[in-house]
Amino acid sequence: MGLDPWTWAVLALAVFAGATVQGLVGLGIGLVAAPITTLVEPSLMPALLLWLALVMPMVTLAREHDAIDWPGLWWSLPTRVLGTGVGVALVATFTTGQLGVAVALMVLVVVVLTVRTIVVPINRTSLLVTGFVSGVTGTATSIGGPPMALLYQHRDPRQLRCTLAVYFLIGAALSLAGLAIGDALHGRELEVAAILSPTLALGFIASRLLHRRVDPAHLRSGVLAVCALGSIVLLVRSIG
Repeated sequence: MGLDPWTWAVLALAVFAGATVQGLVGLGIGLVAAPITTLVEPSLMPALLLWLALVMPMVTLAREHDAIDWPGLWWSLPTRVLGTGVGVALVATFTTGQLGVAVALMVLVVVVLTVRTIVVPINRTSLLVTGFVSGVTGTATSIGGPPMALLYQHRDPRQLRCTLAVYFLIGAALSLAGLAIGDALHGRELEVAAILSPTLALGFIASRLLHRRVDPAHLRSGVLAVCALGSIVLLVRSIG
């Protein structure tokens, strides 16, 4: 598949770290792994992480699924479809450098918004807007979870994890279908995702082991710092 051992190792570590974080707080694989993947092998973006984002929620929903906010999903998913179409159009026009800038800026915006702990009321309007934004960013950069996570961040943690899991599952499927229709989806990304799947499983197991040992506040700060640093490096390289 044209990847050297160093690239495989970096990708595996990024997926493991992202899966661990997502298992702990409900999201993270795109936020953590997207900047790193774009740095080492941009040709795999965004499809690789969308394939992995299709698998991870299934594990979460197998463990807990009784706290899903179905009404919120019914309002956000239709506009997710519209946003997917816009995201496909962007993927078709992105150069490698532009993709790097888009991913980096998306992560940095999420970090800033999260640090400022902005509170957005959950209503029909916010769900419709969030669904559309998530569709665009999720399809174009593989980072579609943070808009929904920011909206639900003050809800019960179980509802956050369950609702995001369903949203990630359906959203990733929509984005992959959109990319396939736009002829921007290739078998190579699926093959790499299949090979990296064991590290996804290991990350989820690690999250279960760390669940009661890690202070969520410290974890959140550490993840945001790592994401911000990786995005700044990616942004500098992409602009340069």
